[in-house]
Amino acid sequence: MAGRISEDFINEVRGSVNIVDVISQYVSLEKRGKDYVGLCPFHQEKTPSFSVNPDKQFFYCFGCHKGGNVYKFIMEKEEVTFPESVERVAEFANIPMPQEYQEQPVKLNPLMQMHKDAADFYQQVLMTTKIGERGLEYARKRGLDDDLLKHFKIGYAPGKSDLLLTYLRGEGYTDDQLAESGLFVKSQDGRLFDRFRDRLMFPMSDESGHPVAFSGRRISDDPEEPKYLNSPETSIFNKSDLLFHFSEAKKHARKEGHLVLFEGHMDVISAYKAGVKTGIASMGTSLTQQQVYMIRRITKQVVINYDGDDPGQHATERAVGLFKQAGNFDLGIVILPDKLDPDEYVKQYGPDSYQAAIRGAISTTDFFLQRLKKKYNLNNEREQVAYLSEAVAEIAALPNPVEQDLYVGRLAKETGVSLDALKVNLSRARRKQRRVDQHTSSEVLPEPAPLAPAADPQPVTRALKAQQRLLYAYIYSDEARDYLIVNGFVFPNPEYERLAKLWLNYIETHENVSLSGFLDFIPEELQSIIVSTDMTGLPGEITLEELEAQVRVLNLCKIDDEIDRHMQAIADARRRNDQTAILLETQAILQLRQLKQQEEEAVSDRRKANQGQ
Repeated sequence: MAGRISEDFINEVRGSVNIVDVISQYVSLEKRGKDYVGLCPFHQEKTPSFSVNPDKQFFYCFGCHKGGNVYKFIMEKEEVTFPESVERVAEFANIPMPQEYQEQPVKLNPLMQMHKDAADFYQQVLMTTKIGERGLEYARKRGLDDDLLKHFKIGYAPGKSDLLLTYLRGEGYTDDQLAESGLFVKSQDGRLFDRFRDRLMFPMSDESGHPVAFSGRRISDDPEEPKYLNSPETSIFNKSDLLFHFSEAKKHARKEGHLVLFEGHMDVISAYKAGVKTGIASMGTSLTQQQVYMIRRITKQVVINYDGDDPGQHATERAVGLFKQAGNFDLGIVILPDKLDPDEYVKQYGPDSYQAAIRGAISTTDFFLQRLKKKYNLNNEREQVAYLSEAVAEIAALPNPVEQDLYVGRLAKETGVSLDALKVNLSRARRKQRRVDQHTSSEVLPEPAPLAPAADPQPVTRALKAQQRLLYAYIYSDEARDYLIVNGFVFPNPEYERLAKLWLNYIETHENVSLSGFLDFIPEELQSIIVSTDMTGLPGEITLEELEAQVRVLNLCKIDDEIDRHMQAIADARRRNDQTAILLETQAILQLRQLKQQEEEAVSDRRKANQGQ
């Protein structure tokens, strides 16, 4: 780094943003009391345990115990250094970085930097070179104007076998790095060749917007060549964890309130051209549970718009099943006429009509009932009965009784069957569904609940809780801190003792003291202790009596630990048949128990005195 970022600038940037606004780019947050909660972006969960406190500008996950301020969140989520996290947050706040720091480019993982260089190279070839005119002509035929080409960073890989290879070698990459990237294929004699040739190149970016893979669209009519050629999986790319356009779409999802899921990236691009900015697509494969979880962190509102042909509709059914398995989604389905895909529909009917189709997305129940109609010949009574039986079973699975009545009423009107008769069948189907649900729930292990304080804590837990309370007092009360220092108190846990010393140093060297600022002052491994201590809902007022009580709790825990140690020594002595050692250890235990009784009586006397006041 050319220049150190000043502490004043770090504080200015942190104070200029609301941590809720920053984290909302990555997680869908809902207000719950004074905090905001959502699904943790650092581990997979079904019950939200991730909490953001806007007053203290902290985040904390009660499941995986990650926590910190806005800089720590960016460091964890983007996998960047502290200075780089300051730069990201400053960019969010529209605050220019200091001049001495601006000269330093952000350093990426070598493979990620290589993919960025490759994406820039492919686009440069497409937009500015003679050899790229073939790719540009094809792009124009597909309706891709300059704005779309730049937004999606589309490029062109010429037909030569070593063009990218030569360029990246010139940029200083080693052959080992080039071979590891997936951008090249290796011949039997060990030589490297460009993997992508004569293809329109679509960069695939991770959640942070860094290119990590490519999908190349064949330009020639050669049937021997696959229509699309994708990067192989590498250390930075797993196709199950990537959604095309996700890093950009999630920004628009905050305003639009939903994401639109497509089958392929050309559908996303066509939709974007038609004004639908929230489009995403899986990487040429079926939707995965991990991708569903990525979506769920951003929004519960999802519109599925797969191709209108039979494979596309089967893929829609599968996707709906995955979303329902994950739970808590509000799904809409778009079925385009004449088995058109979104790209074809936009070209034929125009952007306004397509946007109306997105707004008019039908429910998943409507979708399944429409699919069901095509399965049966409704002019045949026997097949009509089978259709109604299957339709009622589908309706019975709905959790909302109002929805059930609505759809049963619609079935009665469509088929001419009496509403009463259908309701009888619905009641039977409900009972059957309940038995299925009960059987399923009995076989599925319950999901672990977010971590919470134990009702009857063990000595170690009591000691930890006492140290949390004392550390809280040490930070928030000058009187409590002075009392603990004067009495020579030392935290039994080395990390807590280290934090106490760091806090003392921090308040002595900083004029404007804040807990969020303190997090930037301490090592990363200690930050979660501070945040978890601050967010566990400890009472604010701290009395001298409580301080003494918490110190006594630690003394009792220490005595219990000593007793346990002597008990273990007695067990060892018995194995050796060492009667002298047994006697000495027993005497030590008796003394410790006497000391413990004195401590407990002191705690009891103090409690009675407080109650009498």
